[in-house]
Amino acid sequence: MPTILGQNQYGKAENRVVKITRDGATHHIKDLNVSVSLSGDMEEVHYSGSNANVLPTDTTKNTVYAFAKEHGIESAEQFGIHLARHFVTSQEPIKTARIRIEEYAWERIEAADANSRFIGADEVKHSFVRKGQETRLTQITYDGSSWEVISGLKDLVVMNSTNSEFWGYVKDKYTTLKEAHDRILATQVSGRWRFNWTDDEQRMPNWEKSYEQTRKHMLQAFAETYSLSLQQTLYQMGSRIIENRGEIDEVRFSLPNKHHFLVDLEPFGLKNDNEVYFAADRPYGLIEATILRDGCEPRIPVDLTNL
Repeated sequence: MPTILGQNQYGKAENRVVKITRDGATHHIKDLNVSVSLSGDMEEVHYSGSNANVLPTDTTKNTVYAFAKEHGIESAEQFGIHLARHFVTSQEPIKTARIRIEEYAWERIEAADANSRFIGADEVKHSFVRKGQETRLTQITYDGSSWEVISGLKDLVVMNSTNSEFWGYVKDKYTTLKEAHDRILATQVSGRWRFNWTDDEQRMPNWEKSYEQTRKHMLQAFAETYSLSLQQTLYQMGSRIIENRGEIDEVRFSLPNKHHFLVDLEPFGLKNDNEVYFAADRPYGLIEATILRDGCEPRIPVDLTNL
């Protein structure tokens, strides 16, 4: 039976680039992991091995580093847009470019006061400590005429130590879980949000401000929701983003329920008044959903591992 070539793409994955911007004695860091994927008229390289239409993956790697110098890194999104536009417009066989970026945040180390016998605090503006709260993400896709920008984060661990209940659920002969009217609610947030900026004629969002504000609204919704289920909290988190950020039309969350179980201290003659818990890492409940602006169609993949 004859065969034909289906979907295909190629590129250079996980190009680690650290850009230091020197503003006099004050330095700024952008730390990215950039993956480039290109697709287009690539049938012949698969059928015959001809590389006539193939831009080497080593070249895409070099482009990442050269663009860090030529364009700087204002934001992960803006950097990805520069790269995607370049690959599609500079190489005729390439029809679509997808740029995936992880960003690792750093913050300044607070130095000793100016009276220290070491370098004074007013002179130390080049020392940083890596933040460990979350990894920022973005995916830029460009086909020569329209853009799709999906940003987000992963590995952001949050907890409410009260204001969470879970009761009134379905019970069958296999149910052993006791109803809870005061429990810990904790999760490790993996979230993506899709921007409605798709065309160069539109006003481009302020990517840095958008991320900061989206994260803020998401966390405020988590903290301010009296939760009767993690599903309810998830919906409130997504709704708060949609309601407050006009540049975003779609949000998808994958939230593992990081269970905390009360430890039975009665064998030791002690009462556990919601104070001592066992934190279980697995198995865990996994709650996932998409929240949309009314009238919009979902485009973020259901399985976030596909991003």
